Amino acid sequence: MSGDPAGRRSPGEPWGGVSPFSIKTKLGALVVIAVLITTGLMMIAMRTATELRFITVFSMIATLLITQFVAHSLTAPLDDMNAVAKAISHGDYTRRVRENRRDELGDLAQTINRMADDLEAQDRQRKELVANVSHELRTPIAGLRAVLENIVDGVSPADPETMRTALKQTERLGRLVETLLDLSRLDNGVVPLRRRRFEVWPYLSGVLKEANMAVPARAGIASGSGSHTRTDVHLHLDVSPPELTAHADPERIHQVVANLIDNAVKHSPPHGRVTVKARRGTLPESLELEVLDEGPGIPRSEWHRVFERFNRGGAGASNGQGGDGGTGLGLAIARWAVDLHGGRIGVAESERGCRILVTLPGETSVQS
Repeated sequence: MSGDPAGRRSPGEPWGGVSPFSIKTKLGALVVIAVLITTGLMMIAMRTATELRFITVFSMIATLLITQFVAHSLTAPLDDMNAVAKAISHGDYTRRVRENRRDELGDLAQTINRMADDLEAQDRQRKELVANVSHELRTPIAGLRAVLENIVDGVSPADPETMRTALKQTERLGRLVETLLDLSRLDNGVVPLRRRRFEVWPYLSGVLKEANMAVPARAGIASGSGSHTRTDVHLHLDVSPPELTAHADPERIHQVVANLIDNAVKHSPPHGRVTVKARRGTLPESLELEVLDEGPGIPRSEWHRVFERFNRGGAGASNGQGGDGGTGLGLAIARWAVDLHGGRIGVAESERGCRILVTLPGETSVQS
């Protein structure tokens, strides 16, 4: 592990190639001490005319005592690590190894603890996935079952309005399945980029038009998987210059913009405004996108968690609109699509509401 140019060293990296607290140093010191003890006793024997056999016995006893002390200091943390590793293998991710050493075993303890942290986080995400998906599936399935039972029992006629209600619940299930498929592709990394050049204004106009058309088709049904139900929020597009072009995968950028719009609309105040801005980036056919809303905004302390999976946030519920919060996967999928392009996405400073900034590198990005 190489040193930092600024002169800092990574945890466990020795100064000058050998750490003063490394196991190699301790074992070398053990050999030196044993030799010094033996030599000292031999000199004492020569001056006092003590028999060699006594000197030999004393040397062996002293060396064994020192060796036992050093061996115990090495094997005790290994026993602790072994116990923690066994606990992790049985699904207990709460155990940690004590990090009170400054040698290779201390570095190993840090590595095991980091592994335990990652496994604990993955286990928590898995449980959250099961809980969230179960919750999201239960609502549309219960609604669809109620509609069909009413039809079968003769309580409701199978008229177009009743079947339209059943269709809305089925569409919600379909949107949730699409979200889960996107999540699976994200984890497996099997989605290739199909980059091409396109004009930004007509492309984004189509995305906003689809967002507006999705509302009346789904209004009245809480959307748990990525489509808002607000009819009072105005969407505005600002592209400059109008002939702006970009080089990216249109399908993946559609995911980014649609999810950002959906999130912005859910957190907008009544009769609010959501603005989508597009500007030319610093590189050829690069693109900078902004999505701004007029909602309560995001505290700076939460900026780093915005794009985490299942991070639903609480702002949407505060305005009384769009409080369903979705599955908490939309922004995570948006970040994934931007990362595929080698771009950046994050929360930016804004005088009002929330401002999400997306930067796409254009033709100089990593080839698909």
